[in-house]
Amino acid sequence: MSPTSRTPGSTSTPSTTSTTTSTPTSAADGAARSTGASRSRVPLTHRGPTARLLDWYARRTYGQELESMQALMHHRPVMWSIARFEGRVARWGRLDPDLKELASLAVAAQIGCSWCLDFGWYLSHTRGMSQDKLEQVMRWRGSTVYSPLERAVLEYAEAMTATPPVVTDAMVARLREDLDVAQLVELTEMVSVENLRSRTNAALGLRSQDFSDACPVRPPA
Repeated sequence: MSPTSRTPGSTSTPSTTSTTTSTPTSAADGAARSTGASRSRVPLTHRGPTARLLDWYARRTYGQELESMQALMHHRPVMWSIARFEGRVARWGRLDPDLKELASLAVAAQIGCSWCLDFGWYLSHTRGMSQDKLEQVMRWRGSTVYSPLERAVLEYAEAMTATPPVVTDAMVARLREDLDVAQLVELTEMVSVENLRSRTNAALGLRSQDFSDACPVRPPA
């Protein structure tokens, strides 16, 4: 997202909150939520003043605790390194924020990270992105709501995320029609950063926390 911090460390996070009323994507998800349980592959409960402070920060900023942060809390040097890194990422400012957010959502959708899709949709919508664009990220090729540049960004993000990457000279040439070299580099690094976020959260079993009570953007079943 742009700028998005998956853990505290950014000064550009929204202060609004959202309710959590969306329908779970599966019966198992529904059972987990109805009991207050998580499907994470690592424990998410921590004790101590640091854990209490970070949970307070998340509740104050986002309305609930961040399971992505709680998962990383098992390894404090990793967590703080990621937090500092995200704080710096949030200050990158050469590329249009909407382009970075669309690229990040495209990555999360391709990887299938429902946590990142949900949280990213919430942040992007809070910051004013068109709901039509948010809703159609996973079917952008057949959509008419995106500009030619936005379509090129979405294509590039998906091509970078493929394993191995399938970026072509033609894709980069198309982007260079509208972006300078610094903007292209920032876009490329944002796609890489979102791959780090989405692959980490998906591997640890983190699922949507329903940050957005109307988030229609979901990974394929």
